[in-house]
Amino acid sequence: MGNVGLLYVGAVLFINGCALLGWVRGNGAVPLNIFVGLLQVLTPTFLIFTANGDTNAIFNASGLYLFGFTYLYVAMNTIWGFDGTGLGFFSLFVAIAAVAYAAVNVIEYENYAFGVIWLLWAYLWWLFFQLLGRDREGLTAWTGAVAAIEGWTTAAIPAFLLLTSWWDAVPNAAWAAIVAVLTLGGFVVARSRLGARAAAMA
Repeated sequence: MGNVGLLYVGAVLFINGCALLGWVRGNGAVPLNIFVGLLQVLTPTFLIFTANGDTNAIFNASGLYLFGFTYLYVAMNTIWGFDGTGLGFFSLFVAIAAVAYAAVNVIEYENYAFGVIWLLWAYLWWLFFQLLGRDREGLTAWTGAVAAIEGWTTAAIPAFLLLTSWWDAVPNAAWAAIVAVLTLGGFVVARSRLGARAAAMA
């Protein structure tokens, strides 16, 4: 169930990124934020209640709430117009937590791929803190690009590979390198495209 949730995390990250880039207009991203937010609250709750005291299962499920609460927070802010600084500072909390999850994945489970993925998510949430908590509106497009790229490279693609068991065909350390290269490569392309767009608008 966690991998199913991860697939839709990819979808909502992509859609939210598109919204920040101005491709999804108005409140068009709200329904998916609600759907995935509820999924990422109900799923870990089910996993925890059925874990029978398995601390590893409970730990892995606990991280899903960070996503669920974020997406529901985004939806409520958009619907009711709450001040975005609350979500911004919650994003700072999540960014710090994500670094801790990355460390545990590497140290306790030797899961280098998800260590990298959690660090990439930490960077995204840090951008949301800067954008919403610190009112750095100049980061809007960049944050959108990072969210859209990470929706594919850190969530949708890994989830699909995990669901099909193709993930197991490649060593975990290799996946860590692949995810890092694909994501950072996407960042380079996005930075170039955004720079070109800014120059064209000048």
